[in-house]
Amino acid sequence: MADAVQLKEDGNKYFQGGEIDKAIDSYTEALKVCKDKKVAAVIFRNRSACYLKKEKYSQAASDASNAIDVDAKDIKALYRRCQALEKLGKLDMAFKDVQRCATIEPKNKTFLETLRRLGAEIQQKLKTTFSTDSRVQNMFDILLADEPEKDKVEKAANNLIVLAREEAGAERIFQNNGVALLQQLIDTGKPEMILAAIRTLSGMCTGHKARAMAITHLVGVEKLCRIMAVDNQEIALATANLFQCVYDSLAGEDRREYGKEEAIVLDTSKDLKAILLALLEMVSSKKVSGPGRDQALNLLSKNVPRKTKKEQTNSRTLFTIDMGLRKILKVCGQVPDLPDQLPMTDNTQLIASILLNKLYDDLRCDPERDNFRDICDEYIKDKFDPNDMDKNIHAINTLSGILQGPFEVGDKLVGRQGVMEMMVALCGSEREVDQMVAVEALIHSSTKMSRASFFTTNGVSLLKEIYKKTKNEKIKIRALVGLCKLGSAGGDDYGLRQFAEGSTEKLAKQCRKWLCNPAIDARTRKWAVEGLAYLTNDADVKDDFVEDEPAMKAMFELAKSPDKTILYAVACTLVNCTNSYDKKEIIPELVQLAKFSKQHVPEQHPKDKKDFIQLRVKKLLKAGVTSALAVMVKADSTILTDQTKEMLARVFLALADDPRDRGAIVAQGGGKALIPLALEGTDAGKIKASHALAKIASISNPEMAFPGERIYEVVRPLVSLLNTERDGMQNFEALMSLTNLSGFSDKLRRKIVKEHALPDIEAYMFEEHDQIRQAATECMCNLVTCKEVQERYMQDGNDRLKLLVLLCAEDDDKLQRAASGALAMLTATHKELCLKISLVTVQYLEILQRLCLHDSLEVQHRGLVIVFNMLNADEELAKKLIESELLEILTVVGKQEDHPKRQAVIDAARACLSKAMDLGFIKPFSCGKQ
Repeated sequence: MADAVQLKEDGNKYFQGGEIDKAIDSYTEALKVCKDKKVAAVIFRNRSACYLKKEKYSQAASDASNAIDVDAKDIKALYRRCQALEKLGKLDMAFKDVQRCATIEPKNKTFLETLRRLGAEIQQKLKTTFSTDSRVQNMFDILLADEPEKDKVEKAANNLIVLAREEAGAERIFQNNGVALLQQLIDTGKPEMILAAIRTLSGMCTGHKARAMAITHLVGVEKLCRIMAVDNQEIALATANLFQCVYDSLAGEDRREYGKEEAIVLDTSKDLKAILLALLEMVSSKKVSGPGRDQALNLLSKNVPRKTKKEQTNSRTLFTIDMGLRKILKVCGQVPDLPDQLPMTDNTQLIASILLNKLYDDLRCDPERDNFRDICDEYIKDKFDPNDMDKNIHAINTLSGILQGPFEVGDKLVGRQGVMEMMVALCGSEREVDQMVAVEALIHSSTKMSRASFFTTNGVSLLKEIYKKTKNEKIKIRALVGLCKLGSAGGDDYGLRQFAEGSTEKLAKQCRKWLCNPAIDARTRKWAVEGLAYLTNDADVKDDFVEDEPAMKAMFELAKSPDKTILYAVACTLVNCTNSYDKKEIIPELVQLAKFSKQHVPEQHPKDKKDFIQLRVKKLLKAGVTSALAVMVKADSTILTDQTKEMLARVFLALADDPRDRGAIVAQGGGKALIPLALEGTDAGKIKASHALAKIASISNPEMAFPGERIYEVVRPLVSLLNTERDGMQNFEALMSLTNLSGFSDKLRRKIVKEHALPDIEAYMFEEHDQIRQAATECMCNLVTCKEVQERYMQDGNDRLKLLVLLCAEDDDKLQRAASGALAMLTATHKELCLKISLVTVQYLEILQRLCLHDSLEVQHRGLVIVFNMLNADEELAKKLIESELLEILTVVGKQEDHPKRQAVIDAARACLSKAMDLGFIKPFSCGKQ
């Protein structure tokens, strides 16, 4: 029993100190050992208060109920449950609790005010409910009218979509036969009506398991698939979004508590399996349009593989491989130039390759991987037919698709007997399509250095022969890309050039020529960018490319086109041109050792030095690279892989290096484009994007760089850079950007506090590095207007206030200005802190005197404001200040003649003297005889 009481007391101390998580842990441990019901009730009540602070309202209500079960008149528990229920939207139940509180304490103003407010809210909710019902019916009447007016229809459709996004609105639509009416809208066959209905259904399914399940059964998975299969990009995308909303809700994204209804909506596995099978059927169906197939593949990519490797089972992936791997391979093997192929967009086959890669990555053991490889091997073997060339090129194209996905699998299949021979045979075919497929397969299969070296000795002559002999531009350009790829096998190592001096420049020149030729179709020009992605490893090629503005602009236009298969190649080219790839640190001692042992030492090209890189960045910015990057970031999430996102983040960071260029980046939408890159992708990519955001946010007007609600999305990436694992420059620029943001609005300051930035900012105020410490103190100076920050300074048992006082004594003017500004605001708000200043350090009087005599008028003014606040706070403290040398300083400053530049300082000193006179510590100046 003593243990439970002690743990409860520990929890109370943690709660008072603002350490809520530790308080919850202590109360939880206390409940495990507590055997006294009354003590347990108190602990439940206290833990309920913790959960309210943590915004975990369901747990808060549950704990308060446990306390009320022991004592029905526990007024604290009743009111805490009322607060939690109100946050959960259960206004009628909250009203009953506060009604009981007001009955027990009828004169309590807080209870009476809450009772009045909740009563008004309930009345408003009832009024809204009745008006919503009539509005819903009115909207459907307009939409389903025999001869509807166009303007009214558009407005009604938009209103219905907006209404469905609100919980109350979605429920009213559902209860008023809305699903049947929405199906009538779909059955009209009009695209705008179908879109309105599908988007409304998406809103109704979002985050609500019961409604999502009901709608899935009422509308039917097959019908939704038929809608997604139509040849309309917008409808396919909207239906895919609906499927995603349904899948999220059924798979557990719905966090609401159903209570007794939980059993009804518990088993969603059958519905999830039905959706998965329906999507796999769509993948290889001829009845499905290109946009519909893309969305089916996208949904599989998002929902089948595990989100994290911590998840125990990969059963969805294994099921998909068994039931659908051959269907995905069929998509990879399609050859658009042949008759009777599946309808596809330019992006379909790349999306299928990415899905293959994600499925393979999600496998946990060798037997699972062997099964994947065996299915692929068997599929390709079955397609090989000496008497049917179309089957052969389907097999080779399937192999190309695998090589662009799980390369390890494709690499093994390329090494199988007969595969390479088939590629060589196809290269010698007279049919254009055979040669194109074979050359593309050769290019994809030479991705790894080992394979590239094999082709350098065996395949270069073949590609050269095709390049010289063929008159077909499409094949010529593909053969050239193969040569480009082999020519760049040494990367940026100047000493490992594969081809003779000048050969790579000639290849690049030809690529640029094709890139700028509008007579060549976009699909073929894309291969020119592929070639440049390899060749720009060479610094001479980079320099020539950025000098060719038409070629850069042509590449940027292709990047903005609907064909998003080009994104990776464009990103590679830009990473190479900006040298934003990771560079290995060259240690001089190891270089000497390598030379002594006659090992190869990587060499840097003279044009890869910093001044050349900076010039290339300027030329890219001038050609409009930022607007191209902004469009690329908006690409479909499946095609925009995490690796591509990381490369785009690297390019943005290189572009934002010079502060003078940041305004241009913001003007072309770079600030907005960086936010998704900082929130999703690889860890390295998110760090690079966050760092680029910090560079922009540190010197830009945040409201212009990140308009609207986006400004609040920037905070989390910036706070992530405060991690001690980040380097000093990232810490410093993150602090600078947070300082800039915190100076704009109270809402932004609260967002920074909510993202748990305060402990890190406080830690950096202790930093030995002068600039980091100054930036952290400036940030804190802007944040002290927040109530939450002030409460931290009010807490006992820490050195926060002492640190601020001591920082005022440092020799750095900027640091003193920030620290004294924070103290001035804190002492103006809380009189208790004025007394606390006199207790945290014996040097406080000396520090105040230095501030009041400071050469900087701004620092001097802040020092005088602190003194004035302290004089106002406590008479005993005021007496100490006036009895010190501060009186002489105040007198000297206060007697100065009025001066516009010094007036704020003079007035502050006079205000201090006036307060001292009011307290009777000094007398007014006398003009009598001497």
